[in-house]
Amino acid sequence: MDEKVTGKRFLAVTLLNVIITIVEIIGGIFSGSLALLSDAFHNLGDSLSIVLGYFAQHIGGHPENRQRTYGYRRAEILSALTNSIFLIVISIFLIIEAIKRLEHPQHINGGIMLTVAVIGLLANFISAALLHAGSEDSLNVKATYLHILSDALSSVAIIIGGIILTFVNIPWLDPALTIGVALYIVYEAWPIITQTIKILMQSSPDLDYDAIEHDLKQIDGVTAVHHVHAWMIDEHRIIFSAHLNCDDLPLSQVERIYSQVEKILHEKYNICHVTIQAEYHRGKDEELFNTPVDEKNVINNDFQNNN
Repeated sequence: MDEKVTGKRFLAVTLLNVIITIVEIIGGIFSGSLALLSDAFHNLGDSLSIVLGYFAQHIGGHPENRQRTYGYRRAEILSALTNSIFLIVISIFLIIEAIKRLEHPQHINGGIMLTVAVIGLLANFISAALLHAGSEDSLNVKATYLHILSDALSSVAIIIGGIILTFVNIPWLDPALTIGVALYIVYEAWPIITQTIKILMQSSPDLDYDAIEHDLKQIDGVTAVHHVHAWMIDEHRIIFSAHLNCDDLPLSQVERIYSQVEKILHEKYNICHVTIQAEYHRGKDEELFNTPVDEKNVINNDFQNNN
């Protein structure tokens, strides 16, 4: 768990969001502002996502065990994905409602809209400050942090709209602001969705595999590298496995090769967990990512049996 973001901070942010939600619902009803009501529901969703984010962070800190040999880090990735998808859904809802409001404009009380938006902005800035410490180190905290920042942007937009509507009646301004904020939320949430899906699908991390092969073959005793796999547990922890063809060496010397491999991969490529299988001739002619012949046969047989 990222110790920079404690349970007390999550609790404080949650309470602030609940207060903002109540204030904005009341303000939205009395002012007639769709932007305020939309932001209120957005804040309500934020409160739920912050609670989810906290529990995911807590679960993610649990150590490895027999049931989860790689630990529980994926809980934070799942939370980040859930929060980001929720943001997208909220944004679509806001855009649909804003379009309806454009077709049927309503009078907006700019003074109430402005006052409530200022209160919301102050609370969002405090919440963002509380979560900022962990937003660069965790996708989960970053997703929650983006919830708060998007709320702050909403408040800024609503403040501007409130100032204008206090003096000039522009019926389309409130829904236009709503659409703009919603599009910004989608823009910020989409990269998190793509990154979390990439991790959950065990896509290969962004590594220079040719350089890794070259570096490992420079180790004395290593003649070839093949059957490479790399994936990520979360956005920081890369897992790597490979088969190394080595000279016909005693096990004690092979272990020294393992140590050199682990050092290179950790220091140069930031890989935290390495699994190496040493071989003599087996697989020597295979490519870096080539599936072994016996494994191909198993896959082909399974496919034929299922069809």
